Amino acid sequence: MTSLSLKSLLAGAVLLAAPAALADTSTSVPAFEAKIATARTSSSPGGTTVNRAEMSGALDSFWTDDWMVDVDEHAYLGTKLASPTFLAGIDAAAQDFLRDFHELNDGQWAAEVDFQPVSTPASQLFGASGPLANSADIAEGALISQGVANNDTMLYAYGYVLAQGYEDLFWFSPITPAQLVQVLSGSANQQTPSQAEVNGAAAYLTAISGEGERLYLGYWHSYLWGGESAGYVIAAVNEDRDFVRMVRVISWGD
Repeated sequence: MTSLSLKSLLAGAVLLAAPAALADTSTSVPAFEAKIATARTSSSPGGTTVNRAEMSGALDSFWTDDWMVDVDEHAYLGTKLASPTFLAGIDAAAQDFLRDFHELNDGQWAAEVDFQPVSTPASQLFGASGPLANSADIAEGALISQGVANNDTMLYAYGYVLAQGYEDLFWFSPITPAQLVQVLSGSANQQTPSQAEVNGAAAYLTAISGEGERLYLGYWHSYLWGGESAGYVIAAVNEDRDFVRMVRVISWGD
């Protein structure tokens, strides 16, 4: 097996967030605070309580301003996690999302990973055949440099091994085991997966993430040879954050 050198990534495979320390908080923090303030109003979807979806939308502010989460933004979010005043009125699921987002987007450089395609057919790994297995590509690998698997680590690894053509996957977001099953149950190459495939794929991913503490989802859209396709990729990271497994699925294509 050959190791993945981050310096030799194929240019243009994926639009990737630039690493640490180039962004600033002048746009992202006010946008985040404004969304949280809105989420605390009685007319918001969660009422005066901030729910997980509202927290997710607010945290997107740290990506959409400049497509990166830097060390200052990470530090700012750390102060929010440590503030009982801020956390008051934020439900447990939303707090979990904030905690997971803060861990995943640590503002550090991507760690180097020996990320390789998995040659065993997905139908064997999932224990069932069908549209999900047929439309899945799988890769996995362990870190071979100091650091932990963060968002940049996974984006680089994905772009080098699993991306096909020009893809606009920008970031991964934390998901729950229930959301994992929901996503896997969606369209697979414009067909509906069987429950056996869904269960098998979920078990294959959670074999790495354990209780599902480190499951992440990204959506991709590819333009290649005059055609288009789109889908998702789910990443599972182990407890030590030094091993990553990904399953990339095509939802539709032309």
